[in-house]
Amino acid sequence: MSPIPVAAPALDVDATADHVARTALHPGAVGPVGLELEGHLVDLAEPARRVPWPRVQAAVAGVDPLPCGSRITVEPGGQVELSGPPFPDVAAAVAALRADRTALGAALARDGLALALLGSDPLRRPARVNPAARYAAMEVHFAAVGCPTAGLAMMTSTAALQVNLDAGPPDGWRDRVALAHRLGPVLVAVSACSPRLAGRPSGWRSVRQQVWGDLDQARCGPLLGRGEPAAEWAAYALAAPVMLVRRPGGGAEPVRTRTSFAEWVRGEVRLGGRRPTVADLDYHLSTLFPPVRLRGYLEIRYLDATPEPWWPALAAVTTALLDDPGAADRAWVATAPVPGAWDRAARLGLADGDLRRAATACLAAAGPAVPASLQPDVDALAALVHAGRSPGDAVLARAGGDGPAAVLAAATDLPQVLP
Repeated sequence: MSPIPVAAPALDVDATADHVARTALHPGAVGPVGLELEGHLVDLAEPARRVPWPRVQAAVAGVDPLPCGSRITVEPGGQVELSGPPFPDVAAAVAALRADRTALGAALARDGLALALLGSDPLRRPARVNPAARYAAMEVHFAAVGCPTAGLAMMTSTAALQVNLDAGPPDGWRDRVALAHRLGPVLVAVSACSPRLAGRPSGWRSVRQQVWGDLDQARCGPLLGRGEPAAEWAAYALAAPVMLVRRPGGGAEPVRTRTSFAEWVRGEVRLGGRRPTVADLDYHLSTLFPPVRLRGYLEIRYLDATPEPWWPALAAVTTALLDDPGAADRAWVATAPVPGAWDRAARLGLADGDLRRAATACLAAAGPAVPASLQPDVDALAALVHAGRSPGDAVLARAGGDGPAAVLAAATDLPQVLP
């Protein structure tokens, strides 16, 4: 980690808000898509045991560069994430991530490992294996602000599919960001694939979303999604508590109080013995986790990780509903009964009548805008939704029940190997 330039000028509130607003969204054409997919790393010989950190490091280091350029990173609980570069459209993005996931899966299998694509780890208890200073500080901060259980579960036992879309023309930003939020509960219900956590039935269709809902909502809750997006994001960032302060020369000091970035900027608290700089602000932004995050583009962060063919279908549907004007208009109408129904979506999923009707209408709206190569995947998802089921139900059916080891096995590339 690079040293912090201690001589850098300190910020004031106006400069902070201006910096966040200027970097929130970048004008561009609608179309490019980037995808990120997380999976739970499983030892095929000992699925109930988390893979130790030295073995995780060795396995990742032994993977050759992936054919389509995805970057491999490791999350706090040993989850492995593939982050693909942006591609001109969702068909190309899915094809590239599929190829890279296949290559990664083959490399991991040679070491007796596999990835389980589920929104939550159904078998193993939450535990951090990645010793990175950022993650150690994050764990301490969540405990200090009153959400230790949810914080550790989020960090180590959840996984998501992330869809990254360009911001588009500025005159459409307000409607685009508002629609991304309005779609959230519906797509949470559609993607729900986390019925178990740590060996127990959760009682929720998406326990991943339930965990995120139990976290500090000043950091992890949605933006209002109704105002001017850049200004709304700036206000969110100023009000959010600071998670950690990076030390000169590396390392991280966890913040054990609920101190907003605005309080640090105003000098009411001197975290790390100093005032914040632009580098501190940029790092603070990377520790904010709303379901839709503005990073110059839109990060759609609310989809459960799911196995094939569901994650490609979800990527295609999410992109179509936000990028195709006709589909977007129909989705806005379809989601009118369920704005803000995040908890309902997580708990009930498509068993909720309003969410099921909205989901069916959104799938119908997306269908004509989906690339031909992804149409079979989207048709399969639409049939699942029409039956009131989600990918989690498909995984449970494949597992032959809800036994946690069987559920974990059913979402790996090599389920027949697991007991």
